[in-house]
Amino acid sequence: MPSLRDFARGQLARTAQQSLTRTVRETERLGRTRVRRGGQDYVSFSCNDYLGLTHHPEVIAAARAALERYGTGAAASRLVTGSHPLYAELERLLAELKGTEAARVFGSGYLANLGVIPALVGKNDLVLADRLCHACMYDGARLSGATLLRFAHNDLEHCRELLEEHRARFERCLILTETVFSMDGDRGPVEDLMGPARAWDAWLMTDDAHGLGTCPAIAADVQMGTLSKAVGSYGGYVCGSSELIAWLDNRARSLLFATGLPPASVAAATAALRIIRADPELRQKPLEHARRFTTALGRPPAASPIVPVIVGEAERALAASAMLERHGLLVVAIRPPSVPPGTARLRFTFSALHEPEPIERAAALLKEQGYA
Repeated sequence: MPSLRDFARGQLARTAQQSLTRTVRETERLGRTRVRRGGQDYVSFSCNDYLGLTHHPEVIAAARAALERYGTGAAASRLVTGSHPLYAELERLLAELKGTEAARVFGSGYLANLGVIPALVGKNDLVLADRLCHACMYDGARLSGATLLRFAHNDLEHCRELLEEHRARFERCLILTETVFSMDGDRGPVEDLMGPARAWDAWLMTDDAHGLGTCPAIAADVQMGTLSKAVGSYGGYVCGSSELIAWLDNRARSLLFATGLPPASVAAATAALRIIRADPELRQKPLEHARRFTTALGRPPAASPIVPVIVGEAERALAASAMLERHGLLVVAIRPPSVPPGTARLRFTFSALHEPEPIERAAALLKEQGYA
């Protein structure tokens, strides 16, 4: 067996041959939509801060006040002593926003899915997941030990066929989808999936990581998401019935055995949710900017603040990203395994704070260079 160093060196060499090497690059966010890399300033189209709340003065002030009063960390899991007083208001606002009885905040959206799915299903159960669900939903399903089947993306008929063929053999069934898919920007058919879920005695769980704050909430049995995108802070959440939340308090391992969020993160998220609730015009702007971009490209109107420009192979996506970077625009290339082979892309994410000029300039450059 090779040494660990030689093993890693060999794997990295193979990754480099496929243009799939990833590196961590220091990026300073300067506020609004600007970032700094390597001493150069760029307009970023690769941040998920859809509403620009990470630098909002009210959000920063709330975090600062919590830091001064409660300190830097939670010091324990929420089930021990880490559930500081700030959580109650945040969870109340989340449940209100989602139209549910209760909510529970986790350490991240990834941790929420790793904890919730295994708390609901196990080895005698069935999970049906949209093929394009986020990796953390698939990881949660695999951890559960349940039988995992994938249905074609947003294909209701395929989901029904799988239910008809397999549902009767299992005790419980959980259907997984997203409200907004992170790599394609299209919306999941949540309302339409409720019919098959009810007809075959299944539960429906949605991942609203990229929908909260920018798209209308749609009811499901379990609604999870993140506080790190439109909310501009950090953490994950799950919304549902009061009984569901009580069960998760007893069974979700990523809640039971993980330290609670820093108080400043909870306070920042609470302040951001109040802004989101009070400002419908702000919530509309990311989609308006995304549609300005798709119009400039001659494409159908965007369905969400995420617009992919699929260019094919990884090398071509890297070249397109480098071209835009030379013009002061940061759009990171997304390559396999984040997306299927042959569908490497530039993933544009639009913020309420973007200005028209860089949006139109990005579209013009892509068309001029043959990437649109």
